[in-house]
Amino acid sequence: MTPHLADTPVLETERLTLRAPVLADADNFVAFYGSERSTHVGGPLTPRAAWNFFATELGHWALRGFGMFSAVPKGSETAIAMVGHWQPVDWPEREVGWLVLDPDCEGKGIAHEAARACVDHAYRVLGWDTVVSYIDPRNARSIALARRLGAQRDDDATPPMRREADLPAALVFRHPVPGAA
Repeated sequence: MTPHLADTPVLETERLTLRAPVLADADNFVAFYGSERSTHVGGPLTPRAAWNFFATELGHWALRGFGMFSAVPKGSETAIAMVGHWQPVDWPEREVGWLVLDPDCEGKGIAHEAARACVDHAYRVLGWDTVVSYIDPRNARSIALARRLGAQRDDDATPPMRREADLPAALVFRHPVPGAA
């Protein structure tokens, strides 16, 4: 028997299914966090630390009732990204975040498509009154994505604490309510 997150919603976009993470997604997650591509999101990590972080992703759903979805292309079972809702215990606000696990999927609008669906879900289904994304100031691609999603930098917001003293504080981008002017 393979346990799963039975109450996790499934979101559909034009090209993607956003579903609960499953064990088969761990390999791509661990590979991403073992690479230099994870630098702006706390990596690189050892395989064990990445595995523990993947387990945290699943536990977040159970503890908060929301979490990061595995983004899979329609007709596939392979997770190419993790996108969704996130708020660890020390996060000042609830976030929508994204990780493109498969390097061949970067620059193809995957994170944009999935994040747009997650922001919409946060406002319309979860009932959040605000949504932020915390982004490493050196991560130009994520900053560009946040802006493409319509998010504006909020320099008055409190960023999460960085555990690594040598890293700059995250920038806070606040997302507009979908359909708002």
